[in-house]
Amino acid sequence: MFFASDNTGPVHPQIMDALARANDGYATPYGNDPLMDEVRTRLREIFEAPEAAVYLVATGTAANCLGLACIAPPTHTVFCSPNAHIHEDECNAPEFYTGGAKLTLVGTEDKITPEVLHATIAAEGSRGVHGPQRGPVSLTQATEKGQIYDLDELAALSAVARDHDLPVQMDGARFANALVALDCTPAEMTWRAGIDVLSFGGTKNGCMGVEAVILFDPAKAWEFELRRKRGAHLFSKHRYLSAQMAAYLRDDLWRQSARRANANMARLVAGLRERNTVRLRYEPVANIAFADLPRATVRRLLEAGAAFNVWDGDVEGEDPDTPLTIRLVSDWSLPETEIDRFLDLVRD
Repeated sequence: MFFASDNTGPVHPQIMDALARANDGYATPYGNDPLMDEVRTRLREIFEAPEAAVYLVATGTAANCLGLACIAPPTHTVFCSPNAHIHEDECNAPEFYTGGAKLTLVGTEDKITPEVLHATIAAEGSRGVHGPQRGPVSLTQATEKGQIYDLDELAALSAVARDHDLPVQMDGARFANALVALDCTPAEMTWRAGIDVLSFGGTKNGCMGVEAVILFDPAKAWEFELRRKRGAHLFSKHRYLSAQMAAYLRDDLWRQSARRANANMARLVAGLRERNTVRLRYEPVANIAFADLPRATVRRLLEAGAAFNVWDGDVEGEDPDTPLTIRLVSDWSLPETEIDRFLDLVRD
């Protein structure tokens, strides 16, 4: 009953097999391996972006921060939600890799609205040389609370950024989960909606540890290469990154894994809705759900070995009926029997 994170699941067997095959013999280092040629070609095809610059790194933090560093000078600020990974979970890495660009939080929720974004951008850049300059907008798809921006919302937010002549970066650690939920094309959810730089996630969706950075405008390609090297994220034995991403993209495995993860969450959510003692905080559309459960239920689940994050509330409190907020995340590998076992424990 592992619902703590999609980072906790195993590597998909097809990706593990690809790594074993890549381990045979020798390959040119530093991203000049034949598998990287396959990855570059395939991602350009998938995104309908033949000129896009494509690079691989091992972590989501590196993907976000190196990508942002190419479009956020040190004198500027990045506009993001208060729940964005770059704000809450990256230990000031964006500021480090950009050389000092700050983060400006937009609104109070995980999803940014065009009205609030416009007001926040307008409020910055008003102090001339004394204040931070307006920089890129960063959007998370799917958000840290499991919500997604539909295509109209993405276009509207990008339009606000364009009105201020600002680029847009997308943190797509769970890009595949959002894509299959929207049932759209990768191009529609990125450059056609105004996205300039994408972090294309693999690790949370069955890979061992690889993320792609896609620059839809290749003008920043050389700068990215220099920043990746300077930031110690250019792998010498790059073929092991390439092998993962190549296998991830073959036969649509990336979408299949995301559909399975989303279906697992849908099964869990359907069961939770049948329990009178459970309240869902948000409408789950991908592979994350936040739910309020009585303290006694949370204790029972933990004692039975269920793994999840208690987001709000004290498990050790006295009143058994006090609701606690927990976060549940599903991945491609979660057995349906474990979902049903969890639901059996969440009895009214």
